[in-house]
Amino acid sequence: MKRQAEGHRNATERLDAMSPQLLKAANMSPVQVHEFQRRAMRYKHILQASNHMEQRNHSNAKEFIFQGYPSSQNVQLALFIVLLHVYMLTIVSNILIILLVRADSQLHTPMYYFLSHFSFVEICYTSTTAPKILVDLLRKHKTISVAGCLAQFYFFMSFGGTEDFLLTVMALDRYLAICRPLHYSTMMSHTVCKQLAAISYICSFIVILFPVIWMSMLSFCFPNGINHFFCDFAPLLKLSCTDASISGLTFTVIACVVIFFCSFMILISYTFIIITILKIPSTIGRQRAFSTCGSHLMVVIVFYGTLMFIYVRPTGRDSFSFDKVVSAFYAVIVPLLNPLIYSLRNKEMKHATHRALHLLMRLWKQ
Repeated sequence: MKRQAEGHRNATERLDAMSPQLLKAANMSPVQVHEFQRRAMRYKHILQASNHMEQRNHSNAKEFIFQGYPSSQNVQLALFIVLLHVYMLTIVSNILIILLVRADSQLHTPMYYFLSHFSFVEICYTSTTAPKILVDLLRKHKTISVAGCLAQFYFFMSFGGTEDFLLTVMALDRYLAICRPLHYSTMMSHTVCKQLAAISYICSFIVILFPVIWMSMLSFCFPNGINHFFCDFAPLLKLSCTDASISGLTFTVIACVVIFFCSFMILISYTFIIITILKIPSTIGRQRAFSTCGSHLMVVIVFYGTLMFIYVRPTGRDSFSFDKVVSAFYAVIVPLLNPLIYSLRNKEMKHATHRALHLLMRLWKQ
């Protein structure tokens, strides 16, 4: 590229040097001289513009422009209203779950302890993308700095990974509660629960750090438009003008290992759970045992279904537009579905909600 730019500059200099000589050597009329000068000036401007574009395309971009939004302002406004309500419902519903678990003594069990952590992570997870999307929907220039983009990607992936590990720990908790009930209280003590929750956070935040470090070493060139709503891995990698194979391989390996390890552990846990439940002689006993893990199983199916669709399956050339829709669903809608699933399908959560409402009504009357 440097040779091409030097070639453009040398051509411009030769043109400036040759113009007076050609005009002297050639017996031209004033009209011909004027036309020659006009064309020479035009060619010079074209060479200068081409040289400027080459330099711009191969200089490091300082910010990115989100280009995944619809062009219509009315559609953007409608999306803002819908997303704002979804985001507020997500925050409020997850906060209510945390407060219920902490306030109701009957929910002071390992299962709901992990659920409160899962709700906290859901709040953090959706807050890494939703506020920025809401702001961009209201403004014309939808930009983000390179450092801000990498930070958003890091926290988005870290909290997503923490959800992976917490769902795995919750499946282990259900396995011990149903398959090893006599040892459950000793094996899942409060200290063990704290350690498992801490390991979930630490492992995720450390593991995701490696691909982010590799990505921070890449050079991002113009054009600097991201065909997405937020900073995700695939659109960021497309903007790199240096070799991104190490970063891509690192992220792919880590994503596959984490997703398949967690999903394998959950699958093994639920295999033993189902075998144990089927051995229970009474129908009521089987229903009661399965009701304690039905909500968790639904959350796992929704979570891993979208996760594997985005990050594990092979991507085609024409699938990226559909991936954007799935990513938006995964980043914004799924965090709202999880508390709804636990509140609508879990009897203990329903009873705790009713007790909290009765207590508030009593306090209000006093």
